[in-house]
Order: sequence, then structure tokens, then C-alpha cells
Amino acid sequence: MKLDSIDITILCELQKNGRMTNTELAKLVNLSPSPCLMRVKKLHAEGYIFGYSAQINLAKLGRTVTVFTEITLRNHRQVDFARFLAAIDTLESAIECHLVSGGYDYLVKFVTNGLVEYQTIMERLIDRDIGIDRYLSVVVLKSPIVKPHRPLEAICH
Repeated sequence: MKLDSIDITILCELQKNGRMTNTELAKLVNLSPSPCLMRVKKLHAEGYIFGYSAQINLAKLGRTVTVFTEITLRNHRQVDFARFLAAIDTLESAIECHLVSGGYDYLVKFVTNGLVEYQTIMERLIDRDIGIDRYLSVVVLKSPIVKPHRPLEAICH
């Protein structure tokens, strides 16, 4: 499916407010409701939209710590990557995991209720012998800019 400017506008508007009605969305993208709904359904079917979620203000929930962890694996065979990813995927506190280029293999974003919990998680990962050679933790002190949306118009043009 090739996206046109209306499809991109629909995606941009839905990532701003996924709870808006189809009528509201149709008005924003200058379509009548029926064609708008057909486009949204097609975007779903093609996998451009894969879910909706609420954005939670973690600061309201109490003490949380966000830690970016640079992880280097001992070996770099497919089985080593798969074993590592399988272990990370079981951790609810690991909310992002990226295979990266550069001086380490993975960048993992953890959100925990404190540094003690984070360190316990890392110690358990090391004890499980999932191939971690070394890791470096970067604790987030403040996040002055966090954008919940992606720059779709810039990416798609």
C-alpha cells in the first residue's frame, strides 16, 4: 500500500488523539466519514496502525527511575542474540530494546520503581548467563523533551 497525503494526515491526527471519533477525524482530514473510516480500516489491515494506548504520567504514580542501559554481548551468533532478546522480552520493566551500531550491541530502556530494583534486575540477568559481557547504565535525571508522536510528515516525504 502506498500512502498518500491524506493517509499520512490521518496517521498524524490519530497519533495526536487516538480517541477521537471518526466524524472528528474526517473533518480534520477533509473527508466525509465513510471514506475516512474505510481509509482507517485499511491502515489497520495493512499494519500501519497496530494499536492504541493511553500515555501515562509516571511522575504521578510515585518514584520511578528511567535507565538507559548499553549492553555488549560476549558472542555475536544468531543464537546469542535470540537468547538475549528472549530474556529481555520477559521483563516488563524493559520497555524498549534496540539493536544498535557502535561500541555496544543493544540499548535497553528500563523503567523501575528505583535504582535498587534496576540493579536487582541487572544482577538477575547476569546470573542467568544470557551472554552479557558488560553493561553501562545511564540514569535519566530529567526528561525536558519527550514527544509521544513520530515525525510522520517528514519521514514520509
